[in-house]
Amino acid sequence: MPELNLDGLVGPSHNYAGLSLGNIAATVNAGAESAPRKAALQGLQKMRLLVSLGVPQGLLLPHRRPNGRFLQGLGFAGTEAQALAAASQEDPALMAAAMSASSMWTANAATVSPAADTRDGRTHFTVANLVTMAHRSQEWPETLAQLKLAFADPRHFSVHWPVAPAFGDEGAANHMRFAAGHEAPGLEVFVYGENRGGLYPARQHPRASQAVARTHGTEALFVAQADRAIQAGAFHNDVVAVANETLLFAHEDAFEDRNGVLDAVRARVPGFTLVEAPGADVPLADAIASYVFNAALVSVADGMALILPKEAEETPSVWAWLQRVLADDANPIRHLHVLDLRESMRNGGGPACLRLRIALSDEALAAVDPRFLVDNAKLDRLEQLVAAHWPERIAAGDVGNPDLWGQCHAAHDALLAALGISPAELGY
Repeated sequence: MPELNLDGLVGPSHNYAGLSLGNIAATVNAGAESAPRKAALQGLQKMRLLVSLGVPQGLLLPHRRPNGRFLQGLGFAGTEAQALAAASQEDPALMAAAMSASSMWTANAATVSPAADTRDGRTHFTVANLVTMAHRSQEWPETLAQLKLAFADPRHFSVHWPVAPAFGDEGAANHMRFAAGHEAPGLEVFVYGENRGGLYPARQHPRASQAVARTHGTEALFVAQADRAIQAGAFHNDVVAVANETLLFAHEDAFEDRNGVLDAVRARVPGFTLVEAPGADVPLADAIASYVFNAALVSVADGMALILPKEAEETPSVWAWLQRVLADDANPIRHLHVLDLRESMRNGGGPACLRLRIALSDEALAAVDPRFLVDNAKLDRLEQLVAAHWPERIAAGDVGNPDLWGQCHAAHDALLAALGISPAELGY
């Protein structure tokens, strides 16, 4: 049973506006000049690596930005161009939100429960509402449209609307699954946050997690993320912990009740394996800055592979610990693959943030809309398209430039045309 990885293609409006409170990388780089073309090409290289490893690979599309509908919904009147122009003058922060390319972080697109786990034997998706951050709260309608198109076959898939906005839901970034294999029934672990008066907000509400598990009809365990991790910049659980099959790869400061979480998982997951970084070896600050636990952990022919950002290799404490992990035959991690994802990393997300993972039977994989799947030939075409249409640079002062808006919209139109997807199919 394969696991499909859907990566977000970095959009042409990719810029560093520093919109995400609690995301240290995004905040530190606010106002810097971005390189959308380079960011998208780096992301496509990540997809190409997964294809070479034999992992089924697809993509979710960048959303159409700038989003004039978002601004019109906030009272900016007139045409889309008029709403964008007015927001640029009256409220630059809202204009920056309308320009955000944050849909690239597809780990926040939805929570996925594979068919082996669910009551009705179908794969269930619940689109994340992302209500904690204004720039992300606009994403769910476009995400819903894409998932309904890609996973339209009702024999295999059920795509649900978001949880009510009273309770913040950030999708698969706060969700882990343990199972003997992708095809086996699993234990789904939902990680929530609790606001304890710190500087940074917890984004995943426990009631949102409970609602998703209830909707999917899946066995679940609900655990609290460590507030110390949130306040250190781990705005999602996947910044400090990731699971694959029976393996948990995590920092020791990931969970509020570390021992209780490990005992509960160990009791319910035969063959459970823990690879954990002690704080004495890998300080929490180093783990978060390097995004080592935001690696894409995937099953390959001879074990598991970690797809790591170059920042992990460049952080001495992290790299030294990873060498010890690799040398230990008691765990299944056999390969480290290091990629340069610097342009997206500077906006606060690593390899795991860029992907939504979906365990599917061969029959269900064959039912996925092929326009959302990639191989090397399609990646070649996408690289050519990005090189031709994506802006090379966006400076902070460019966000209000109508010429840039037109270039971003034209690039999005070219992408849809290249994939054979009509705007009407996505509700544009």
